[in-house]
Amino acid sequence: MARIMTYNVHSCRGTDGRLDVGRVAAVIAQSKPDIVALQEVDVRRTRTGGVDQAHAIAERLGMHFHFNAALQVAEEQYGDALLTALPMRMVKSGALPNLRKVQVRGRKIELEDRGALWAEIEVEGRPLQVINTHLGLVPLEQKAQSETLLGPHWLGASPDPVILLGDFNATPRYACYKRFATRLSDARRLAPGKPGAPTFPSRLPIMRLDHVFVSDDVTVDGIHAPDTALAKVASDHLPLVMDFGFA
Repeated sequence: MARIMTYNVHSCRGTDGRLDVGRVAAVIAQSKPDIVALQEVDVRRTRTGGVDQAHAIAERLGMHFHFNAALQVAEEQYGDALLTALPMRMVKSGALPNLRKVQVRGRKIELEDRGALWAEIEVEGRPLQVINTHLGLVPLEQKAQSETLLGPHWLGASPDPVILLGDFNATPRYACYKRFATRLSDARRLAPGKPGAPTFPSRLPIMRLDHVFVSDDVTVDGIHAPDTALAKVASDHLPLVMDFGFA
């Protein structure tokens, strides 16, 4: 059995306003995952003290990592990372479709760039495809992003077994969630007891925005959202943790 985690770390700024990479790493370490998918990671950004958060977290956990910058301005980057101590090779990373700006109540709001990161990780002697992503906030944008991930350059090109996970900014009622469920299964629905495991907001979680989708040959032995005192303050999301094997 192996363990995988998805965690939106909110640039390592907690719900108390404190910036603390070590605290985020400690939350991850508490669950002892074999594979970690992170979203909202800052790399050399002025706003977070110029720290390479992907490297700093991986170093604390004794893992190696791959990082994909969804946003890059000069040397400053922001995006997603995959961490593990298992053998891993990068398959693909890239941007997802972005609407740039939307009109809300007469005001133009600029949207964040989004991306995805795909690595092949050897688990129990088998190559496992892991795709980490962070979708946008607007349903129209989510539709384009989900179609891209389901298309011929991402999931359409991926052999099984595959795990797609991340912050989808979508509950199970959203269209993008339903589209992913046509190709893969929500791990929560396969887990014993079918736990709800909401992840947002971390202090009082009521929403399921973070998801793990799996192919048919991945068995789900359990899934939970650790709600320790440390996890409730380290980020605005709780991590989501899945124990799994292979059929």
